[in-house]
Amino acid sequence: MQNVLVIGASGGIGAALVAEAAGQGARVTSLSRRYSGLDLTDEGSIARVMGGLEGPYDTVLVATGALELGPHRPEKSLRAVTPEALAAQFALNAMGPLLVLKHALRLMPKDGPVRFAALSARVGAIGDNGLGGWYSYRAAKTALNQLIHTAAIEVARSHPQSVVVTLHPGTVDTGLTAAYRGGHAAMTPTEAAGHLLQVLGGLTPADSGGFYDWQGARIPW
Repeated sequence: MQNVLVIGASGGIGAALVAEAAGQGARVTSLSRRYSGLDLTDEGSIARVMGGLEGPYDTVLVATGALELGPHRPEKSLRAVTPEALAAQFALNAMGPLLVLKHALRLMPKDGPVRFAALSARVGAIGDNGLGGWYSYRAAKTALNQLIHTAAIEVARSHPQSVVVTLHPGTVDTGLTAAYRGGHAAMTPTEAAGHLLQVLGGLTPADSGGFYDWQGARIPW
């Protein structure tokens, strides 16, 4: 790991990824909405901010996401589903990371190993959904997995040593999960960042397009 780009660097996991990567000797570029004006729901913003980068970056990490967006909360029933919540979740949690990859591609070396990972969530796995609910968030993360899987196929043609994946960080003690994790044990952001970087570093181009958890296990679609 040499040059690392972290999107969402002001969040709990994002900030921990910045610190962990830097601690491993990487040169880290940090971008976020709070400090860089990077709005993942606005492609013009993505193009403007990322257009000012030179690269190349060996690793690009998208650590963005939200369970709650404005007045919208994870739905417990069909009665709570609204078009507005579905659109907002898709814009941030599915479209945003894909647009980052679109604009990061020019910054990723074609002639060497390069890794791109976006944070997804196990609740986006259709094969692992036994509880229902959380319609908008689940659907957005499922869409993200499909979008990144599809992009990985294309990226492999121009970047044959690429690894393009989605990662589930596990239950992490951050503001995003505080109101929803119930009695589940949670790891610290620092622990999560260490696991994520270790998993990503251990993947090969043969694994590209997959969805993996913080222990390196492949999650069913």
